[in-house]
Amino acid sequence: MGRTALAVVRLLLREGARPFVTEAKSGATFESACAELDALGVPYELGGHTAAAFANADLVIPSPGVAPAKIPIPPSCRAEMMSEMEFAFPYCRSRIIAVTGTNGKTTTTELLKTLVAGCGHSVTLAGNNDTPLSAAVLESPAPEFLVLEVSSYQLELANAFHPWAAAVINVTPDHLARHGTIETYADVKARIHARQDVGDIAVVNEDDPIVRVMAAWTRAHVYPFSLEKRLDNGLWLDGRAIRFGREQVADVSDTILPGRHNLQNVLCALSFMRAGGFDWDRTLAALRTFGGVEHRIEFVTRVSGVDFYNDSKATNVDSLKVALESFSVPVVLIAGGEGKNTDYRVLRDLVRAKVRHMVLIGEDAPKIEAAFGDLVPVEQAAAMDDAVRRAAAAAMPGDAVLLSPACASFDMYTSFEHRGRVFKQAVADFARHAREILP
Repeated sequence: MGRTALAVVRLLLREGARPFVTEAKSGATFESACAELDALGVPYELGGHTAAAFANADLVIPSPGVAPAKIPIPPSCRAEMMSEMEFAFPYCRSRIIAVTGTNGKTTTTELLKTLVAGCGHSVTLAGNNDTPLSAAVLESPAPEFLVLEVSSYQLELANAFHPWAAAVINVTPDHLARHGTIETYADVKARIHARQDVGDIAVVNEDDPIVRVMAAWTRAHVYPFSLEKRLDNGLWLDGRAIRFGREQVADVSDTILPGRHNLQNVLCALSFMRAGGFDWDRTLAALRTFGGVEHRIEFVTRVSGVDFYNDSKATNVDSLKVALESFSVPVVLIAGGEGKNTDYRVLRDLVRAKVRHMVLIGEDAPKIEAAFGDLVPVEQAAAMDDAVRRAAAAAMPGDAVLLSPACASFDMYTSFEHRGRVFKQAVADFARHAREILP
């Protein structure tokens, strides 16, 4: 009974269906959702999925966060199961630019929205963010383009989904508790290209061996990009120059986003723009204005010569790796949360080189301390405000205090956004206190 369910309910009602919402949990969290469903005249249940909910169902649409295999559908139920994205797709009247990947998809899709709008086109951002596709397709008039952030959970049940342009930015181990193996996870990601055909666009990261193989899966025109090697038919990085073949078409100075990982995101977005025939001068002008996305190595403030950064979106080890590689100054790291059964020790060399001190929170704090406690000073904090105070005390002028948890947030917070906002408030409170005690 979250935002996806409420959006798809409205689309179902418009199409003459009779939706019923079933929610496993209960409590005050759902008061506003229940009020909205009551206003729409839509029946629902809280506190468990009953057999009666499925008795007369023709279609079951699980929320993306719910594993289809764990839904207690009675054997007598013959309903088709379909993802919200799959259901909403046929009602979309906009050209879809779809982006998936383990890391970088939010920054890339936000950047794409900025670039497309900068070229004078109407565009909406939807998908694995605050706007479900079901809500986006209800917009009137429909935008020319719809930039869609797509998760593996949304692709899991995708069969007819057919974007005009699509990319898998990268694939590293993530969500293995649901998908089982990296091979299965990669296969799910590759479904974004499955229905593409001649005339469509497939943007391919040549530097990722798993993604590179996916180019053979599609009939779409392949547009490669690379940070590591020269390409004759795609964008590639040559020092500070961004080239297409031999021709320089942009420069690293055209983006203010920090870190090499963001150059990957930029080249991916620029590949879409070049492949789609968008105005190149206006594309670069829009690129120069894009300052990044909240919760992704987001600069918060400077206190007594120490910079504080919010990277709450770093919910896996690879994201933490990317964040640490972005800094050239010593880092006081705040990490921890709900782990994903990954091996933190793969970052030992990077932690040794980059991290001055570590403050840990959440369920996986003991596991992270076991991985790095012999390399750097480590302490555990009970809550975010305590973590910020401890990190600030350990930092020296010129250092960076970085929240980059490498874990999910659900042991302590409702989402990574919630965790990031709590961190920023804790930093603001600390900064205010620091100013008050200055002589």
